[in-house]
Amino acid sequence: MHTRDMAKNPTTSSALLVPILASLFFLLVIVVSLSYDKVDYILPIRIFEHQEQVETRSSSTSVSNQEAECDLFSGRWVFDDETRPLYSGTQCKYMHDEVACEKYGRRDLKHQQWRWQPNGCDIPRFDAHELLTRLKGKRMVFVGDSLNRNQWVSMVCMVESIVSSEKKSMIYNGSLLSFRAKDFNASIDFYWSPLLVESNCDDPVLHRMTNRIMRISIEKHARQWTDADILVFNSYLWWKKPGMKMKVLHGSFEDEIENLEELEMAEGFQLALKEWSNWLELNQNPNVKLFFVSLSPTHVWSESPFRIVTLLYSISKLRMKVDFGRGDEWGAASDQNCYNETEPIHEEGYASRGSDYKMLHMVESTVAKMRRKGMSVQILNITQLSEYRKDGHPSVYRRYWVNITQEQLAEPSSYSDCTHWCVPGVPDAWNELLYSYIVSQQV
Repeated sequence: MHTRDMAKNPTTSSALLVPILASLFFLLVIVVSLSYDKVDYILPIRIFEHQEQVETRSSSTSVSNQEAECDLFSGRWVFDDETRPLYSGTQCKYMHDEVACEKYGRRDLKHQQWRWQPNGCDIPRFDAHELLTRLKGKRMVFVGDSLNRNQWVSMVCMVESIVSSEKKSMIYNGSLLSFRAKDFNASIDFYWSPLLVESNCDDPVLHRMTNRIMRISIEKHARQWTDADILVFNSYLWWKKPGMKMKVLHGSFEDEIENLEELEMAEGFQLALKEWSNWLELNQNPNVKLFFVSLSPTHVWSESPFRIVTLLYSISKLRMKVDFGRGDEWGAASDQNCYNETEPIHEEGYASRGSDYKMLHMVESTVAKMRRKGMSVQILNITQLSEYRKDGHPSVYRRYWVNITQEQLAEPSSYSDCTHWCVPGVPDAWNELLYSYIVSQQV
């Protein structure tokens, strides 16, 4: 069309101007987004080596001196259909339906047959009898959110098959779930505490609050695990909510008038970590083994300036499909998430846009301060090894506690769970790493 024709037709001119301006704005935000990623996501993860003297008990169960010096969290996934899976997901008596992928129709089970192989050393072969022997007369408690419960379910399934039916039990008591192996007088528990500190999300069933409120106190929760011999904490998912603020309650949840202060989520997370570390410093038995599990990555879309612009671009009627995936990170379509993924990511050092490494560094900084005060805390850094496992999520193969709409059913990726993990699967490797520390210490 000639210039004079465009001048005569202002509607056409405006229609062409919109995509040009949108494209310029789009490119600008991409540049900003890329620089944002470099700051927040590509920072190296510092590993804190555990300082305890390793006691070599036997070649089959102990971590050797070479292994103790090795970075267990740096390595690769090796396909191993001879020793994996470590147990049957359909036969585990205490499996949870939200992670029971095989039960809910997943037929490709290759995700169960990958073994984590650290660079330069080996993880001790998991031995359920050895673990329960170490836990004889003891209590291990996983404290945190649904990802920590995911790991707990894995651990229970890894050990329960060697205990006869009449010698094991599961007790459900609100936020506390307790597996007991009677012959060993051992308990492996999970306690629901998604923000670590007291909050309005503490109900084990009714906890999906859009208006999240925390109280900077851990006393109420700590009463449930003060007698534990091993504590495995986590907290991340409930702080990773784009656009949401955290409200801090000054006072009690029972007060008629609530005194609330609004903070950014990251600020709230920092306060929770401070309260957690202070309480442990003042109250915890120094003989208790403390672990903090690092952030568990997702393989689904995340809020970012890039995605906001994509949405605006779509709204401007330029007929561009909105991106609700992150498949472009591993060579798939940009709108692809974990749905139908059957292979790990093999790119060494892969780090997704969706993982907030700033929050991991907050944990590292907190733990470093605790260690300088003489406290023994080990970060179980499962982040990098889990980043590779886009194939390990339940996707649509799980029980959903709300009805799936016809629109969602027509597009399975729209309701895929790309946050939790199939069991057997990735959490088994987390527990093998935990086991490595337990058998290398005097537990």
